[in-house]
Amino acid sequence: MSRFLIYNARLVDEDIDCMGSVLIENDKIEAIYLGTKPEISCESLDAQGKTLMPSFVDMHVHFRYPGQSQKEDLDSGLNAAINGGFGTVVLMPNTNPVVSSVDMALDIKKEAESKNLAQVFQTVSITKDFAGTDTSHLDKLDRNLIPVITEDGHDVASTAVMLEGMKKAAFHNVIVSCHSEAPSLALAAKPYRARALELMKQYSIPAWGAESYDENVPEEVNKEIDENLSKANDILALAEDSFTERNIDIARLAGCHVHIAHCSTKRSIDAVRRAKAEGLNITCEVTPHHFALCGTKAPLLRALVNPPLRSEEDRLSLIQALKDGTADVISTDHAPHTASDKASGSPGFSGIETAFAVANTALVKTGYISLSHLSKIMSANASRILSLNKGKLRPGMQADLVLVNPDLEWKVFGKDFKSKGKASPFENKTLVGKVLKTWFNGKIVKE
Repeated sequence: MSRFLIYNARLVDEDIDCMGSVLIENDKIEAIYLGTKPEISCESLDAQGKTLMPSFVDMHVHFRYPGQSQKEDLDSGLNAAINGGFGTVVLMPNTNPVVSSVDMALDIKKEAESKNLAQVFQTVSITKDFAGTDTSHLDKLDRNLIPVITEDGHDVASTAVMLEGMKKAAFHNVIVSCHSEAPSLALAAKPYRARALELMKQYSIPAWGAESYDENVPEEVNKEIDENLSKANDILALAEDSFTERNIDIARLAGCHVHIAHCSTKRSIDAVRRAKAEGLNITCEVTPHHFALCGTKAPLLRALVNPPLRSEEDRLSLIQALKDGTADVISTDHAPHTASDKASGSPGFSGIETAFAVANTALVKTGYISLSHLSKIMSANASRILSLNKGKLRPGMQADLVLVNPDLEWKVFGKDFKSKGKASPFENKTLVGKVLKTWFNGKIVKE
């Protein structure tokens, strides 16, 4: 039997915020003690008043495995996760090849968990190879091993095929995570982005939101870039809103649990709110970059990601949704790219190592929510959605924990990330809140 005591800690989860101690036995929390240190003879750690929370759960990450190891691999991805305080990650299937079989997903899960750094779930695509037609592989689903399926990166174009996939998910009690985006509208937005990217590459303007106006870029060029990106983003907002409504309608008929991924607009979050009021089995995630950043003006207009950074009205609506429970979880959509791919306009950022700090800075330090509420939407809610025995500081729960300093200021430099992807829209920005240590199954995996 191995026992370990963490004492003199500020204990925070969705229900508590007080000084106390946590006793770990093997891989579980054995006891919680409020107040002074208990008299227990075992190895111990003085938390020195720092904050101990359940480690975070990310329902949406890209580790690029298999087939894209130049962007990320299981080792770099998992080390980035624990560096950000995450003890559970759900991997997307848009890899090379696409993860379209249960056996392949389970092999990846087994390989990732053999590293003993975090719990890993590998999702399976809704249609075989993302071809948009065949859902036969979903007949072998097992909720306990593969709790989520998704076509992340785009959406299933055919409503009939999506209905078929959702009905199979409902039969197996599996969650359907939707990248809600009308494919024809995404295609219509593409030429505008392409023209903007052509000019950005010509003048070496970064595609991750760094300061980009300088004397070497003519005013008319800056104007053309921003006009094209704004037109693309307007179309992509319609693409998201229309298919969010569609996917909710399909889920209603199929009777499945639908999870709206990276919700980014007021109209889409309002659609989720109405569906919840109706009693549908629906959950929703919001990313740190969408609730912390407004993308209607340069330089952040040029921070390319799907869905794009939105308006201030949209941003505030996402924060309200996180406050009132319409949005259930914060997910990172961690999407690492090589420097050359990002310069060429590949959408997405590395976000798993900055997620807690961004959320703490943008939500807690601004007074929108408490640290306990942040724990709820970064740990407890996702644990419930995925049926995990973790996410709260309670005896008998998995000892997946994170020690943070919620008041420590630090500056973001992508070069210091454990992830292979170094692009971040928070580059060179000061955030408040730092992950100090991460425990997985009762053992420290990040010092």
